[in-house]
Amino acid sequence: MIDETLLESMEKMHKAIEHVQYQFVSVRTGRASPALIERLNVDYYGSPVPLQQLASFQVPEARLLVVKPHDRTAIGAIEKALNASDIGVNPSNDGIVIRLAFPALTEERRKEYVKVVKSIAEDGRVAVRGVRRDARKALETAEKDGDISKDELERAEKDLEKMTHEHVESIDKATTRKEQEVMEV
Repeated sequence: MIDETLLESMEKMHKAIEHVQYQFVSVRTGRASPALIERLNVDYYGSPVPLQQLASFQVPEARLLVVKPHDRTAIGAIEKALNASDIGVNPSNDGIVIRLAFPALTEERRKEYVKVVKSIAEDGRVAVRGVRRDARKALETAEKDGDISKDELERAEKDLEKMTHEHVESIDKATTRKEQEVMEV
């Protein structure tokens, strides 16, 4: 019972960390990255389709992202979706590929992105603590029902607390790395 609860909690905490890192990828830094637009939905023949299914991406220079549609008839829809997105870059279309030239970020914009990174990290920490709270409730219920002893409960709570601390620390380290990446000129 204890091992199952702790294992399940660990898996959920890992998923929370993965989600935070997945969201960090969508935060713009000083250089071009396909991750900024690949999840963007494009209205393709009346249905929303992720851009990564419609085109391939290349980063020939640090601040240039090239989007090459697999189907040239989709170039207009892709350009429209890029214009409607909040990436802050105007696409340039030559009929074959779409080029996105990313300007250098201003200091003010970098600070805004750091705030976004901190917000994402805090959501991740809250998720990890929520997993801890749910696991604690399950353990306390098991102790009340007589499935585990008081000593086993205390030992399991210590393990749970250690696991929570490690996962929060992991989120903090990822946050620090992303902040440095955003503030890098």
